Amino acid sequence: MHFTGTIWRPPYEAWSALLQVTAGCTHHQCKFCTLYDDVPFKFRMSQESEIVEDMLELSQLIPGATRLFLTGANPFVLSSKKLRRIAFLAKQHLPRLKTLGCFARITDIAPKGIEELKQLRSAGYNGITIGVETGDDDALAFMRKGYASADILEQCRKLDEAAIDYNFFYLTGISGKGNGVRGAERTLAIFNQLQPKIVGASMLTVCAKSELYAEIQNGNWAEESETEKYRELRTLVEGFAIPTHFAALGASNAVQLHGNLPHDRAELISEIDGILRKFSEEELSQYRKNLRHL
Repeated sequence: MHFTGTIWRPPYEAWSALLQVTAGCTHHQCKFCTLYDDVPFKFRMSQESEIVEDMLELSQLIPGATRLFLTGANPFVLSSKKLRRIAFLAKQHLPRLKTLGCFARITDIAPKGIEELKQLRSAGYNGITIGVETGDDDALAFMRKGYASADILEQCRKLDEAAIDYNFFYLTGISGKGNGVRGAERTLAIFNQLQPKIVGASMLTVCAKSELYAEIQNGNWAEESETEKYRELRTLVEGFAIPTHFAALGASNAVQLHGNLPHDRAELISEIDGILRKFSEEELSQYRKNLRHL
């Protein structure tokens, strides 16, 4: 298999077959992100010959695969024609394949019209994961995400119309010290107008190699405390007005949480309150300091 650098996939794609079609990130400007620093270039699409070789290998390793996750920071940036070609090749080699997923940026959806998106849905693309991080425009601008909350609404409504299911990653702590609850409230104002199937919450972990670390050292930004991050998470869970699966399952969360909203809201809030009672700021901070990977 052709893989470049560390391979990232959402926790809920653990049982999916993995295929590299891109490596690196087209944006590569988010101040907090170091996930693709080990890639020796900014972004590259795999050659079709490599993709076919890997599909042949997958057909031998996992002949009954029904779900394929395309790796790379944002394979959905590829043209609709290229994405459909990949789906066509995948179904030739994996006859039981039903759906394809991948990471996507909001800006990857923008050039694609509704009819193009419907064609991609027909080709099997469903359940894409979007690292929107937040609906807080101040945080989006400071972290240089490359879009605003209005863009999240516009582009994800297109996905809703095209019947493409999607999942969000929310980054707890992205709004900075003293702004966590505000950030969650602004995010809810956006998310509650959309239909994400899963909202996966990760907690901001600042790497010393990141641009955000330099901003902190220069006094331009301050990190939320660990307890503030959990109060932010509580606000998020409490305020969802849409049905979705909430999942804080990644290693960046000191305690893993998941449940269906609104059904499990009270239980999730109780779990978060229990974390705040049980663990001190020092204990939670120590977990963050000792975290070796996300």
